[in-house]
Amino acid sequence: MTIPLVSSLWRYPVKSMMGEEMNACYMTEKGLLGDRAFGVIDIETGKLANAKNPLKWPNMFQYRAAFVKPPHVDEPIPPVRITFPNGQMILSTDNDKDVLLTETFNRNVKLSIPSTEDVEFEGYIPEELTEVENPGSIFTRESPKGTFYDIGIVHLITTATIDRLREINPSSRIEARRFRPNIIIDVPNGEGFIENEWVGKTLAIGDEVELKIMQNTKRCIMTTLAQGDLPKDTNVLKSIVKHNEGSFGVYASVIKKGEIKIGDQIKPKYY
Repeated sequence: MTIPLVSSLWRYPVKSMMGEEMNACYMTEKGLLGDRAFGVIDIETGKLANAKNPLKWPNMFQYRAAFVKPPHVDEPIPPVRITFPNGQMILSTDNDKDVLLTETFNRNVKLSIPSTEDVEFEGYIPEELTEVENPGSIFTRESPKGTFYDIGIVHLITTATIDRLREINPSSRIEARRFRPNIIIDVPNGEGFIENEWVGKTLAIGDEVELKIMQNTKRCIMTTLAQGDLPKDTNVLKSIVKHNEGSFGVYASVIKKGEIKIGDQIKPKYY
């Protein structure tokens, strides 16, 4: 098999908002530098705003977040520019940011950075997804301590898995952005849900970074939601449930920090 390569890198400066694609980034012990650096907190409940519960947060994917300049290791995280659905823009350093966020979300919220305190988020299981347990219900989970992640620190998907889902569901628009990955790996000649074979293994990426693949990524309603010109499509999640037990991609923890960039090889001895 031809050596796999990093084909795309993504971070999401504000939890559950649209993110930014990069050519390179530093991998810290808590994921790509600047990833989920901020989150919107519901002051009434103390929970993290999350697109997993579109009943409460229906428009999260209409907000965009990007750093005003690239973050650098050992320097303070730079301000983030948030663009609202109506085109209005604010900075994370603006004094009235929480007032404006409260107005646009129509809920009393604040912009926050991760702390040492536990933070919970909610998710919704669609009623029409009868293939899984408890359709129509809302669940609560806890982010890893000191982060705004859902479960894993780094999220990887492959071109092989994207291609496989396109074969299974040709009527749907299967694009990587539906799945909000951090790293997309091009696996030439790879077939099927190839990440399933990686769980428990270590991937060495480029000259510095090593990731331990911890578990499959169980998918949720977020994969079905509209994003930009991508339409809402519940068949995406139904196909994943039917053909791969609800998993698409994998979560990883960071063993060795360092620079990661597009074109980096996934070293064969670890693959």
